Amino acid sequence: MDKAAKDSKVLNGVSDIRRYFYKNEVPIYFISATNFNLLGADEWIRGFRFICHIECFDGLHPNVFSPKQEIPHDEFESIEDINNYLLQHPEVQDFIRRRSKDGEAGKAMFLMFDETSEKLAQKLGLEIMFPSARMRNDMDNKVNTNRIAEKADVPCVPNVLTAVEDYKHLLRVAADLGDDLVIQTPFGDSGHTTFFISNEEEFNKHAEEISAEDEVKVMKRINCRGAAIEACVTRHGTIVAPLMTELVGFEELTPYKGGWCGNEIYADAFTPELRAKAHEYTQLFGNQLREEGYRGYFELDFLIDQDNGSIYLGELNPRVTGASSITNHAVFALADAPLYLFHILEWMDVDYDLDVDEINERWSNQENIDGWSQLVIKHTEDTIEHVNTAPRSGIWHLYDNGHIQFDRMDTHRRAVDAENEAFFLRIAKAGDYIYEGADLGILVARGRMMTDDFQLTDRAKRWIKAFRGQYVSELFEDKREKPVFTGSLTK
Repeated sequence: MDKAAKDSKVLNGVSDIRRYFYKNEVPIYFISATNFNLLGADEWIRGFRFICHIECFDGLHPNVFSPKQEIPHDEFESIEDINNYLLQHPEVQDFIRRRSKDGEAGKAMFLMFDETSEKLAQKLGLEIMFPSARMRNDMDNKVNTNRIAEKADVPCVPNVLTAVEDYKHLLRVAADLGDDLVIQTPFGDSGHTTFFISNEEEFNKHAEEISAEDEVKVMKRINCRGAAIEACVTRHGTIVAPLMTELVGFEELTPYKGGWCGNEIYADAFTPELRAKAHEYTQLFGNQLREEGYRGYFELDFLIDQDNGSIYLGELNPRVTGASSITNHAVFALADAPLYLFHILEWMDVDYDLDVDEINERWSNQENIDGWSQLVIKHTEDTIEHVNTAPRSGIWHLYDNGHIQFDRMDTHRRAVDAENEAFFLRIAKAGDYIYEGADLGILVARGRMMTDDFQLTDRAKRWIKAFRGQYVSELFEDKREKPVFTGSLTK
């Protein structure tokens, strides 16, 4: 049977889909700063490789390729810049050429990419498994997200979309929202451009950034808790994963007041009513995305009003995200297939049948959810420092006295046996420079890291303190001498 005939066979359900990927012969890549967002994908897909700028595993991960020789490049200002550097690197290009099959370079996913990335990928013969950068950029715009939500009939926190000239103008255009406000610029990085404004002094701290935008989202400030949900728009409908809690703004983890710094997933995280409403809104939003021409993976942040129980859309991430590791390693995903597998399937030039309603019903069953947490640990001081010593990636053990010790090398969080163990993915390594907001590493553990009233547990605080103690660094005085990328590498 030739390849065309083989590919013409219709895959019938999850079992066929899993078998298809286990036998896959198409080179598939995740190209990004780290492999965090799609950890474990190489275990599900034959021929899957990570191409990363940061070597988190000291060369011990069997399916991570990272160029050994750094070549001259402009200062990195975004993840897109990092990916474009990788696509132009001779070692990366040679690696892709060596793995090409039948003259086909394969397919690639990115956390972030731009139009330059598209041109570079096309030059290498790689197909990008996502809608266009232009479409993703338009949808990633928080103002545009609001308009998509309106069309989908998904409620947002009371807001106004407007330009803001100064504080007096803000009070005038937001008169119906009160004077305790939240302002979001169209594009932001883990809370970096979410501003909480209750007086003129607070506005003036961020006036230049706010007034520079043609349009911002001005919201009424509510007493809310964050939640996140990931989903995938397929030709057969929108597959929706369970709702997760979000860790936001903890000063032990992030310097940003509204900054995302982790997630939890566990069976009774939300009431059945809230879970059902979030699922309904996510399906409505996914169906509208398909109307807009989008297909594939996306994530929605929801805001739950603690005063009246209402749930509102916060923002859209049209891509895999920092929460994807939690989504794709929970029991419901392992029993069927990770959500990203359905995303990739949309780009695999094969017909398939899938009962999306059946999957959604199974994934919403609380018996199919086990408890996991992840903490994203950032450098929280307003300093630039040179790292002399950093912890290894792998499984660590926490003792009763708060001491931690490296236990064993592993590339997978499933190797964590108990709540006194955790998987740590190191991002900042010895020799790196860290800055305010830089990612140090990500901790993944069984069980919860927040209390029922959304405070860090004592266990979480011990883990955070212990891992910060594993980093030994010294102040770097001349900030002009060493350029640094000041964004998140994971979200």
